[in-house]
Amino acid sequence: MSKRSSLAFPAARLLLPALLVLTLGGCQTAGIEDVTGALGVRSETADKADPTPDMDALRARYRAKPGDPDLALAYGKALRESGQRAQAVAVMEQAVLGHSSNKALLAGYGRALADNGNFQQAFDVLGRAHSPEDPDWRILSAQGAALDQLGRNEEAQQYYAAALKIVPNEPTVLSNLGLSYMLQNNLSKAEQVLGRAYQRNQNDARVRANLALVLGLQGREAEAEILVKADLPPDQAAAKVTALRQLLAKKQQRADK
Repeated sequence: MSKRSSLAFPAARLLLPALLVLTLGGCQTAGIEDVTGALGVRSETADKADPTPDMDALRARYRAKPGDPDLALAYGKALRESGQRAQAVAVMEQAVLGHSSNKALLAGYGRALADNGNFQQAFDVLGRAHSPEDPDWRILSAQGAALDQLGRNEEAQQYYAAALKIVPNEPTVLSNLGLSYMLQNNLSKAEQVLGRAYQRNQNDARVRANLALVLGLQGREAEAEILVKADLPPDQAAAKVTALRQLLAKKQQRADK
């Protein structure tokens, strides 16, 4: 690992959890994909009045047919969305043991591992979920996100570049790439890439949050707050601006030490 990557690792650990607060607001469950948009299904627990009946029915179906790969995938995904990350890993691990060549299960297992903080194992499993001859850009981007969590930013950027060769200007991949540059403290490059992502999809709250953070880190807080408040009710906008200011203040405190 290069010196630059190793220096970025503490920043990744400190900034990403705080950015979850900025991006998600009231959501109670969140994984790495909520920051970068990389790993697929976004947690929507806070938007569901009562997900328990659906979960109970799905659990019953899974227990009746635990060897069914489609049921295992659906159940694992539901567990991830409800914040039951360790249980999601267990379900997906068991499914993969019975269907070791099922790429959809491998992808789901890799996502569950990443949600649970097992980033190196997630990276390895995701690598088995596609092949160099038939690459999946979503998995390439997910592998990059796992590498960023490990502080291996230059390697992560290679995976994002490979994904962008398949889907040029895909905003979720650009957002991941921009965040990766931010973790290296390459703020001008991060702004450039995140600006491209924002131009492609101005409605993605995660893209806006990433770009707002980069602007704020450069001292452009007024611009950052405009982005954060876009299309939000006043109370939510105020909460996200407060989260942004707190995050920037913490970053400044670390810089002053």
